Amino acid sequence: MVAFRAMEPSLRRSPLERWKPRAAGRTQVLLAAALWTIVGSFLLGFGALWTLEAFGVGAGALAVALGIGAGLLKGRFVLDKAAGRIADRIAARGDGRCVGGFLSWRTWLLVALMSGTGRLLRGGLLPHAVVGPLYAAIGAGLLFSSRIAWQRWRTTGHP
Repeated sequence: MVAFRAMEPSLRRSPLERWKPRAAGRTQVLLAAALWTIVGSFLLGFGALWTLEAFGVGAGALAVALGIGAGLLKGRFVLDKAAGRIADRIAARGDGRCVGGFLSWRTWLLVALMSGTGRLLRGGLLPHAVVGPLYAAIGAGLLFSSRIAWQRWRTTGHP
């Protein structure tokens, strides 16, 4: 679980380093799996809703299915590798590391960029008929690939 504790005096670098929250590797894998699952669920849900609203039930269901199919392909061939790298990074870092460090700073920047882009898209840059299937695809891919982190979490044992 998350522990707030001071580092050993010989390793102190700054007050921030001393008091940052730390977690076991297994907890960090759990956080990564939960992040991918929650974000994927929201994106898929909103994407499906917007697509169905934009196209109606018949054509909307087809557009959602195509988005999900594209997302599963992206998950299998792109996001699975990223999920594996994240799980490997957490394992290599070991226990007792900063809880937010389960993603690298570059990955956090990418998350912020994607969130900002999503905000622009939702804000009316593109119609829901375009954004909906895109969100459904991204959400499906994240949900599908979250299984990599969940499998790693299950196999790491109990704290």
